Amino acid sequence: MRKISLKKVALKYPEGSCLINMGDTIVLATASIEEKVPPFLVGSGKGWVTAEYNMLPRSNKYRKVRNNNLVKPDGRALEIQRLIGRALRTAVDRKLLGERTITIDCEVIQADGGTRTASINAGFVALYDACKHLVKTKTIKTFPIRFFIGAVSVGKVGTKYIQDLCYAEDSKAIVDMNIVLNEFGDFIELQGSGEEDVYSRDDLNELILIAQSGIDEIIKKQKEIINENIVSNI
Repeated sequence: MRKISLKKVALKYPEGSCLINMGDTIVLATASIEEKVPPFLVGSGKGWVTAEYNMLPRSNKYRKVRNNNLVKPDGRALEIQRLIGRALRTAVDRKLLGERTITIDCEVIQADGGTRTASINAGFVALYDACKHLVKTKTIKTFPIRFFIGAVSVGKVGTKYIQDLCYAEDSKAIVDMNIVLNEFGDFIELQGSGEEDVYSRDDLNELILIAQSGIDEIIKKQKEIINENIVSNI
């Protein structure tokens, strides 16, 4: 896996925040708490966890046009933020959260592959701290996080199996996969497609194995940073 670092950052307003570097990919994730839920959850006693994802215009080699068109939203960004939201929701007991929403905003500062998995990894740290804030302020009684989660991209490039693909590797991959697991090795999400050709069950098994090893490392780093009180400036 590429070099990975996570750090809490000193932002004034969010209830949780984390900056992640995975290789040359950099994502800032913040968590915001609101005392409301979507209409379909009103009266259910359950909370909601959702996400938004955005790539800054010069996060890529060439400037990405800023999307301000609400009539025709960015389909890729919508697909990614739904993935992030689904993954993070599994980590929370929403009855313990109560009827409130935690929104994780993921801003891609620099993109070199794996932005969705980096967003999940940083987003979980921000979510964890937001939940700690709710307990600390006695807004809720019981800490609602069920388990740690981590995510990594894996792929097959030529005959090689690779985890945490950079853009150059991803663009040549025969198989491209995003895997999200919890700390016990249970599956939360598995997105996999044959980009250039079919892939075998042996390929799938090998990719899952290397994803597990990478996610174990990511979760170890999450636990280290969550137990660290020191915050840094961006």
